[in-house]
Amino acid sequence: MPRHEFIVVDPDKCIGCELCETVCSFVHDGEFNPLHSRIKRVRIEPIINISLSCQKCEDPDCVNACPQKALEKSEKNGSILVDEDKCTGCAFCIRACPFGAVSMSTETGKVLICDLCESIEYEEPQCIEFCSREAISLKTVDQVGDEKRIDAVKRLLTEMLAESK
Repeated sequence: MPRHEFIVVDPDKCIGCELCETVCSFVHDGEFNPLHSRIKRVRIEPIINISLSCQKCEDPDCVNACPQKALEKSEKNGSILVDEDKCTGCAFCIRACPFGAVSMSTETGKVLICDLCESIEYEEPQCIEFCSREAISLKTVDQVGDEKRIDAVKRLLTEMLAESK
């Protein structure tokens, strides 16, 4: 099974400017409306700003929860695709998502999930393209794991060096 890439946001670079949300809503719906974004800014006062989108779960709870079978995992990039003709807006998928990455359009009553701009055929998700802080990137689970291990070793080495002084 292929390891799909998903959006990762560096919390050290993200300033919570909401540009990713604004760009997302514009490229998908033609309007600057962060409520209709497929990426969501999360602000925990006073210090945390980060954006979050679909994590491309291997066995997605949102797909399994949909009684209308309106959600399907893309073979191309692992994105969850929404069949708007089948979606009734029941919100079972929203409740099922462990990351809170699924939302509902206030205008259409249909589900909004990041598809890495697959539905509008951009080479790269536009939130990445327009992030002025370069805080957003595409990574695989393996890449994220490698980075976490490297960071953990660096922290351990720093602590060991500090203790030896």
